[in-house]
Amino acid sequence: MLATPRQLTEQELAVDPVDASRLLLGSIIESTTPEGVVGVRIVEVEAYRGGDDPASHCYRGKTARNEVMFGPAGRLYVYFVYGMHFCANVVSLTDGVPGAVLLRAGEVVYGEDLAQMRRPAARSHAELAKGPARLTGVLGLDRAHNGVDLTSSDASVRLLAGDPATDIRTGPRVGVAVAVDVPWRFWIDSPAVSTYRRGTRRTRVT
Repeated sequence: MLATPRQLTEQELAVDPVDASRLLLGSIIESTTPEGVVGVRIVEVEAYRGGDDPASHCYRGKTARNEVMFGPAGRLYVYFVYGMHFCANVVSLTDGVPGAVLLRAGEVVYGEDLAQMRRPAARSHAELAKGPARLTGVLGLDRAHNGVDLTSSDASVRLLAGDPATDIRTGPRVGVAVAVDVPWRFWIDSPAVSTYRRGTRRTRVT
């Protein structure tokens, strides 16, 4: 019988977003809803800091929208983008210091039937969670999940440790128009990794 993956802890995630990004690659984010359970192995992420990162939602300080990014670590920061989609981030750093990791893409490892029902347009398994909005969609996440403690054993959304990622690749973040050359996108080999698109307008994505 395979061992049950352990849950990541707040202490493990209370680190710089760049370090948290590397930790999250290969881990599993699991969402439980009335419809069932879906687990997604994380294969692509982006790191965002606070006051020293102009591409971050926290660059200009705390607001009602971004306050979850100020900690504690291990909370889920969910925001609505382009009036269409939700994106999910894992909060890192210490309580009061803003930072988070955007979950960009993943591979569905269980609950595929439910994931397919939520993403009927997906033409392949790799497309189910290929991109931040798709990943959030297959997990059934929305604004109601903002602030969920991913490290709590009874949370509806949990982070489970995976095998340590190897051969991690880095490059510029996707779609940002400031700090465009900062190499804080991290990914591992997977057909689910999203396509790189350089930003064309000034916006903060996390």
